[in-house]
Amino acid sequence: MIKRNLIVPVFIIFSLFPVNAQVKKQETGLKREVTLYNPYKPSLPESKKRSFLPDINDTSKVRPDFHYDVKTTPFLPEYTISPIKAASLLPDPLPKLYKGYINLGIGNYLTPLAEISLTNERSKKGSIGFYARHFSSNGKVELDNGTKVFAGYMDNDVSLFGSKFFRNNILKSSVDFSQKIRYAYGYSSYTTEYFNPRLMDFTPEKSDIRMRYNNLGAKASLSSLTLDSASFSYKFDVYYNYFYNEKNLFQHSAGFSGMMAKSYEGLYIGSGINYDYYRLPDSLLTTPKYIASISPFIKKSSEQWSFKLGIEALLDRNMTASAKFHLYPDVNFCLNVVPSYVSFFAGLSGKLDKNEPSVIISENPYLIRDGSLFKLPNTSHDLVISSGLRGNTGLGGNYIVSASYSLISNMLFYSNIVVPDSMHVTARGSYFSALTDDVELLNVHAEMNGPINDKLSFNSAANLYKYTLSRFEYAWNKPGWDAKIGLKYNLRDKIIAGIEITAQGKRWETINGDLPIPVTNPTVPIIPDQRFIIQMPAHLNLNLSAEYRYSKILSFWTKLNNISNNRYYEWAFYPSQGFLFMLGFTYSL
Repeated sequence: MIKRNLIVPVFIIFSLFPVNAQVKKQETGLKREVTLYNPYKPSLPESKKRSFLPDINDTSKVRPDFHYDVKTTPFLPEYTISPIKAASLLPDPLPKLYKGYINLGIGNYLTPLAEISLTNERSKKGSIGFYARHFSSNGKVELDNGTKVFAGYMDNDVSLFGSKFFRNNILKSSVDFSQKIRYAYGYSSYTTEYFNPRLMDFTPEKSDIRMRYNNLGAKASLSSLTLDSASFSYKFDVYYNYFYNEKNLFQHSAGFSGMMAKSYEGLYIGSGINYDYYRLPDSLLTTPKYIASISPFIKKSSEQWSFKLGIEALLDRNMTASAKFHLYPDVNFCLNVVPSYVSFFAGLSGKLDKNEPSVIISENPYLIRDGSLFKLPNTSHDLVISSGLRGNTGLGGNYIVSASYSLISNMLFYSNIVVPDSMHVTARGSYFSALTDDVELLNVHAEMNGPINDKLSFNSAANLYKYTLSRFEYAWNKPGWDAKIGLKYNLRDKIIAGIEITAQGKRWETINGDLPIPVTNPTVPIIPDQRFIIQMPAHLNLNLSAEYRYSKILSFWTKLNNISNNRYYEWAFYPSQGFLFMLGFTYSL
């Protein structure tokens, strides 16, 4: 249709052109001719079409809307009630309790050890047991002058003990016997360079220098069994001892002590009471001695702090016509700066050391045999000020660092008795006299222990001492410092081994300490009636121990003491034994 509409107008236009040409030819006389070869064919040019893909995103949304109703009907199942059996709480199985053990050993210097312990099995009614121990040495030591002398000793201990359990308290009692035998072997330690050659010919028998100490006693105690700290608690003790070392030298002592305490309105209030009575033979020309004291206190504690306020009022009658009164403070305070790790503590206190014969012979068993052992004054710590830090190291161990300052009256020291031109046995250096002095003592203490790994652990301690005396130049036989460190190895409780190193600083000893004029480290023969001062060097000691537990009832052990074999003087003129080796076994019954 479009083509036809275009062809018709074009044809009309072209049909008009010849008419005009003929007119012009007639007018001008020119002849023109137009030849058409092809008819006109109109056409359209080709064009590229764009193609668009259909969009498949559906923009319409259908939101279903449901409406429903639920009609519930209760379900009532049939059931029956059956009782549940009560759960029974069973304790952990108790380990087997053996009735006792035997420990036997032997060492060089002909040193036997025998120990036995017997007890009954577990009982809700009470317990009864027996213990005995023997330890002795029969060796000789070499003195400074080259003489070998017998330096043996012997310790015997026997105890029969028992206890009775009641509903709210427990009764304990025991009968004990102990014996110590020592030999005053330091009689010829001095050489002819220092002493009269006449004394070198003194060779006594063992019986002449034997010193025998015996103590027989009995004691009983009654104490409360309270699990609640707010309940009333108490403990009472009574005892009797008979101590003797010579035919006419003995002491009867008896006494009782008690403690009662109860919580009241957040405070823990209580008091202690004590009385000791001593009876000596008439040959010593002394009046009976006694010590009586009462010590009330108040305590309070919380998670962060604790304190104690108390005093001790004490009467001490010791070879005097009247008793001496002492009043000691008993105050301490503790603050947890970092709970479990750092705790600060401080205290103000005092005490009376009872210088009884049984205590003195454990320090020095070589006192002169004139009865002075029974007439020694008691030592009074009039004031003790202390402070420090303690807590957990964070590695499974503990530590403590402290310092204390003490004012001490009648502190005991010991001096050798030597009179070079005398033939009397007590004047040959083997016996001692007791000396007293008032002392100011500053002590710095540090201690730490804990595991290194799952098999190895350690413990260590050190002390620093500073003595200020009123009468003497030095604190006789007291080192300026001491320290120890030990390692313990435990392999599954099968092999247990340990090593310990101990050390102590220099000491000063005195001879004829009652005399006024001292001579330090004499280099000339000693003159009669003269006082001497001798310096003892520092000493280092190494000890080893090991135990092999073959089974639960049998184990083998060994001990090696003073491995370095250092020459050590316990007292002036008294060298100790050197290297000591012991081997033994323990068997459980």
